[in-house]
Amino acid sequence: MSALTTSELTAIYTDLHAHPELGFAEHRTAGVVAERLRGWGYAVHEGIGGTGVVGVLTNGDGPRVLLRADMDGLPVTERTGLPYASTQVTTTDDGQEAGVMHACGHDVHVTCLLGAAAALADGDIGWSGTLVVLFQPAEELGRGARAMLDDGLFATVGGAPDVVLGQHVLALPAGVVAVRAGVAMSAADSLRITLYGRGGHGSMPETTVDPVLMAAATVQRLQGIVAREVAAGESAVVTVGSVRAGSEPNIIPDRAELLVNVRTYTLEVRERVLAAIRRIVEAEAAASWAPQPPEIETVTSFAATVNDPEATERTRSALGAALDARRAAVEAVGGSPAVVTPAPHAASEDVGELATAAGAPLVYWFLGGHDPAQFADVDLAGAAAAGQQPRGIPSNHSPYFAPAPEPTLDLGVATLVAAAREWLD
Repeated sequence: MSALTTSELTAIYTDLHAHPELGFAEHRTAGVVAERLRGWGYAVHEGIGGTGVVGVLTNGDGPRVLLRADMDGLPVTERTGLPYASTQVTTTDDGQEAGVMHACGHDVHVTCLLGAAAALADGDIGWSGTLVVLFQPAEELGRGARAMLDDGLFATVGGAPDVVLGQHVLALPAGVVAVRAGVAMSAADSLRITLYGRGGHGSMPETTVDPVLMAAATVQRLQGIVAREVAAGESAVVTVGSVRAGSEPNIIPDRAELLVNVRTYTLEVRERVLAAIRRIVEAEAAASWAPQPPEIETVTSFAATVNDPEATERTRSALGAALDARRAAVEAVGGSPAVVTPAPHAASEDVGELATAAGAPLVYWFLGGHDPAQFADVDLAGAAAAGQQPRGIPSNHSPYFAPAPEPTLDLGVATLVAAAREWLD
């Protein structure tokens, strides 16, 4: 067995990209992963937490190192125009037809971890300890890591790891890695808010309680939380991503639904913002003479992703060395190898649950995945420090999100291998 070539990595990636699967439905992806790992001599455990796959490779005594990748796609219709673009479709929980796409780059994550698994099992592997490669379902739902833990993950694979390592492709130029000690990604809470009115004919609004008007007032008022209740030195984001009500222009419905997302970095701000949302929603309902109180349901909840400071500094050196070793490949596409320190990212992850449950340090970094020419006029260091996404470049979750396979995949394999070897004896 030998490490995967660039063409082999690209073939795996384009296949996965063309066949995305939603959370807890990653059956095909899990099958691809399990078959590959068995061929490389890993002890393979399937069906953990539903569709999770874990490979374990032991080579004498030493630390247990866990490398993690997530597998699920998103209900997004792809518009990249790539020859390997996804044409998959699904029916959402509310009966709507939607495309399915790897719009967050989890196909990159799976491919890179498979490449790292192959490289770390190759020939005279030169390390001792136990390598655990974990392919997680349902990260986008915020429930995949917890499902694997609840299914006895660590008992199944022979014990908890001594460190948890992982990476996420981002709209940064290939050759750039961004890693931050401490809070690296925000906490996230998604809420479903149901406002109740009294339906009736659109010509006789005086006989109704209009939940559409109630929803409009609520949406506007929610935007005042960050502007007027979060201090300048703090940070939060409140987004109303969906408003649903009614079916006909002359019918006032009896309810409206809001889907709200909250991003925060500290527990104190998180609790304060969530309490403010409840206060405003209940007050607007009362002001509208709603016939019954609103319902506020938590749909998903992610804790903040926190990198261990000492483990991060140790891993940062290994990441920098991996990029330096591939300087020629990066420069060949117009890039410049660099490890930068970003501001905390407002996206969220559940990888931290694995580290918390193990009582182990976490190191999670961002991998640049785009053509460096797209960033010719961008001050990367300044943008990273400010936590800004460069304008005009499709970000994760966009239907146009399209990482460049080369040299992203080779670099992603190299960073995972370097980080793992840093921690293995």
